[in-house]
Amino acid sequence: MRRTITLATLAGAGAAVAALCLPAAAGADQPQGHGHPAAPVFVQTNDVTGNQIVTYLPSGQGGLRQVGRVGTGGLGVALGGAAVDDLASEGGLAYDAQDQLLVAVNGGSNTISVFHTFGPFVGSRHVVASGGTIPVSVAVRGDLIYVLNAGGSGEVQGFNATTLRPIPGSARSLGLVAGATPQFLNTPGQIGFSPNGRQVIVTTKANGSDIDVFGVTPSGALGAPTVNPSATPVPFGFTFDGSGHLVVTEAGTSAVTTYALAPTGTVTELGSVTDGLKALCWVANDNNRFFFGSNAGSATVTSYTVTATGHPSEVGSTATDAGPIDLVASPDGSALYVETGGSDLVDSYTVTSTGALVPTGNVAPELPGHTGLEGIAVG
Repeated sequence: MRRTITLATLAGAGAAVAALCLPAAAGADQPQGHGHPAAPVFVQTNDVTGNQIVTYLPSGQGGLRQVGRVGTGGLGVALGGAAVDDLASEGGLAYDAQDQLLVAVNGGSNTISVFHTFGPFVGSRHVVASGGTIPVSVAVRGDLIYVLNAGGSGEVQGFNATTLRPIPGSARSLGLVAGATPQFLNTPGQIGFSPNGRQVIVTTKANGSDIDVFGVTPSGALGAPTVNPSATPVPFGFTFDGSGHLVVTEAGTSAVTTYALAPTGTVTELGSVTDGLKALCWVANDNNRFFFGSNAGSATVTSYTVTATGHPSEVGSTATDAGPIDLVASPDGSALYVETGGSDLVDSYTVTSTGALVPTGNVAPELPGHTGLEGIAVG
């Protein structure tokens, strides 16, 4: 069990917050599969005038109900040329269920914000420099936090999640072409851990069209990357299936491509399928039953299955509000929540047994007069 940081100081405050708020939470929570309470949904506004985290709980009708709002202590960012996805990334907000840590990027302030959560309640924040410029994606696992900085030639930086201090030997340049335009297409797309935590993966989008894989040392530092060309252009978002296969969205052809990931860091294509739509960039995993990809240019989400041998197949597509971007499934797989950057809404859907999506409503996280939305996580 992790020592609580600077998080140790939150334990007493967390108990007090929980004591004050439990009656309201008990009334707000609805059953979610097998009698478990509904999981909170955390949405990042990425507002350039003041980034915020807005917390929701599922309502009895399948939609979302706002229960909290807190500032990150930093600013959002709008990358050059971005139309609906100002961060141009997946994973701008990450949640670690084991230690209940919520980590947000502040792309306009070159910082990350770390919160300890208590169910739907977000505790005090800790803000630290991201180790580079324009952080756009973050990954959390155990005692490690890794940040993807999109500025310059791109840089990865690791932190100890207990102390929030940089890990020696964790900073790695991606060697991207600095200043390539349009900016939103040439910044890296996502950072994440492999299922066993022994590797860190980064997608570079059009700036190389590579999938970089770093080995994680026992100290939490990174080895030299294995640079793998993607099967089709512009690898963007990714997740993993239940067999440990890498599932990547490749925006250049609006394809979902699956790969076998070797301990050496090499990836081998297993299968690829395109939905024929526009700007397939983000992907979510629904308890390994179905996979969902957001088509930002077509206002749709496409459902997929992946076989045990790693071969993807399309199930069908569902209309969304304008500009679907980052998305997340509920822990029990019954619901999907989709940020729509073209409308500043979060759309909610029920996931049927066939992978079809049934709309259940939407909410507007941004305050009136403000725009921006990117980064979503579920508790």
